[in-house]
Amino acid sequence: MPDVRLSKNNKPSRNDRRPAARNGRPARNALNQRHVPWGGIAFFTVIGLVAAVAITFAFLQSRPSSGGPIAGLVEKGDLSRDHTQNAVAYDTTPPMGGAHDPMWQNCDARVYDRPLRNENAVHSLEHGAVWITYRPGLAADQVERLATKVRTTDYTLMSPYPGLDAPIALSAWGRQVKVQDAADPRVDAFLRAYVKGPQTPEPGAACTGAKDQP
Repeated sequence: MPDVRLSKNNKPSRNDRRPAARNGRPARNALNQRHVPWGGIAFFTVIGLVAAVAITFAFLQSRPSSGGPIAGLVEKGDLSRDHTQNAVAYDTTPPMGGAHDPMWQNCDARVYDRPLRNENAVHSLEHGAVWITYRPGLAADQVERLATKVRTTDYTLMSPYPGLDAPIALSAWGRQVKVQDAADPRVDAFLRAYVKGPQTPEPGAACTGAKDQP
């Protein structure tokens, strides 16, 4: 018969007692103790931070800065923002900023088939629009290629421009580039950089609800 030592109260001695349960739960031991996987949490946190930084960097790289990475880019600062209903003698053709009409030209991905009044289009530039102009007589496939870009890009407008000294010109507030062909990669680069670009005085201001006809 096993040798069981009893205390005076007929209970097992203190040396034979096993850990007692607390609050109805088994006492913790090496088998039931929960461990928080801090190493794994730290690893995946670092991976997430690295991924976020990489995505942010790629986005910033995809948008050229306003410092002149586009070949042939013309920049102009200190442009007047005065409102006037009179004709304005602009010093660039097409204009890329300056005094303008109080009413902007609607620029919600708008393709116009007739020339626009400079003063209304310039007001659109102040709101962050890019104005694509082309010399009358440009090949139909070139015009359609530009029109496709405009129809799928908000804050853009397009129109023919008589007397233009290049086949195609892209103008934003204080920025302009002229190209020979609608397939020139600078067209997309300009749109990425200057649709509501950082140099715009009022980026995101209304582009509808104003002048709807040339």
